[in-house]
Amino acid sequence: MSIRTTSGSTRKHTALPKARTLVEALPWLTRHHGKTVVIKFGGNAMVDDELKAAFAQDVVFLRHAGLRPVVVHGGGPQISAQLDRFGIASEFKAGLRVTTPEAMDVVRMVLAGQVQRELVGLLNRHGPLAVGLTGEDAHTMTATRHYAHIDGERVDLGRVGEITAIDTGAVQALLDNGRIPVVSSIARSAEDGHVYNVNADTAAAALAAALGAETLMVLTDVEGLYADWPHSDDVISRLTASELEALLPDLSSGMVPKMEGCLYAVRNGVANARVIDGRVQHSILLEIFTDEGIGTMVVPDAAAGAGAAAVPDAAARTDAATVPDPAAGTDADQPTPTGGTS
Repeated sequence: MSIRTTSGSTRKHTALPKARTLVEALPWLTRHHGKTVVIKFGGNAMVDDELKAAFAQDVVFLRHAGLRPVVVHGGGPQISAQLDRFGIASEFKAGLRVTTPEAMDVVRMVLAGQVQRELVGLLNRHGPLAVGLTGEDAHTMTATRHYAHIDGERVDLGRVGEITAIDTGAVQALLDNGRIPVVSSIARSAEDGHVYNVNADTAAAALAAALGAETLMVLTDVEGLYADWPHSDDVISRLTASELEALLPDLSSGMVPKMEGCLYAVRNGVANARVIDGRVQHSILLEIFTDEGIGTMVVPDAAAGAGAAAVPDAAARTDAATVPDPAAGTDADQPTPTGGTS
């Protein structure tokens, strides 16, 4: 019923801006309904309580809005803190965390027993939605030992792995049951049976490709990919896979695994990959459901002038044999273009 003032004019309702916001989101809700979105959770959003709570709200909102969110996480800061408590030194070579068997026990404990549990708990405050698993479970991720190369020499980093295959069965079953899978980035090797620490950016990209996801979303501590850092803080809002590939050699070490993951994803069936600022509350909703969006979007070359590229059959992508090499074994605290952590 319309309410009018004595002068005959329609009264201005204070809630009207909320309605406008919902209407703005309508085309995006229609476009993304039923689509899978893989979100790599990292950066300050992992250690700030308000940002963690906002992240959980965003992910649950996606689920209730008809999307199928999957969360992949690492835990570099938490791992470093726990290693310090146990008196185990954190050593890095070529920007990679050297992971001894003793350190791997701590990594496994922190990722699956601390970070994952907290995240699942935050999500489940909003209903019985989230289920935690690791890359070990149901052979979701299989890895092989990763070696670094320093001055032409191959360097053994211990239990640092790179993904060789993805089995989406357990994750798909959870999605089909209306759940939100929360995946810790550790994987077992089919070669030696050991469990390996896998970079979360690489893991998220491989899983997004194997699932045939519409979107890979990577949370970090910068606004996006800068056009000419440090001379300018202008953020590139959109670029193609080829354009990104040309920029990779000049990126800082902290951004390399993220952008390599984005590149891998869009070249293996993911319609778009986005790097967004996890320091901004509700950055996921701002990116997906507003006209402006935030961060940097990477699209396949074929999508540059003709919308999204066709997504190949997900079953054809379960072997992630060419997943990009990890640039940080534990979602490690690598410097980004603004001096934050990745």
